[in-house]
Amino acid sequence: MIYLVLGIVLALIVAVIFSRKSKPGEEEESKVEVPDDCCGAHEVCESDSLLSADGKAEYFEDEELDNYKSKKPDSYSDEQIEEFREVLYTLREREVAAWLKSLQARSINPPEIIREEALMIVADRRFAN
Repeated sequence: MIYLVLGIVLALIVAVIFSRKSKPGEEEESKVEVPDDCCGAHEVCESDSLLSADGKAEYFEDEELDNYKSKKPDSYSDEQIEEFREVLYTLREREVAAWLKSLQARSINPPEIIREEALMIVADRRFAN
């Protein structure tokens, strides 16, 4: 069990490192601009908030995850967890919070390990700014 957890953590670290390096021929991502509707009174703009205010579902080419509506986070098989992981690691860092909000609006409870990985990405992004 501990080897599995260590393997996942190591894979996450490697994925984050590779996602931050810019590839040749690609433009570097510019600094995040503060949206016009952000009042600036918060440490983190509400666009990075994990609470879904409007309840609108946004899809990230993840329509297949609708099959897991109302499924308990601890009841996923390894193959199902990999479906979530595949979507998560194709997202840009700035999209992860919106993806989690979308899952919430669609009543999809991601597997616990995927939720933890996504929250680590969101936290890293918040503290990097």
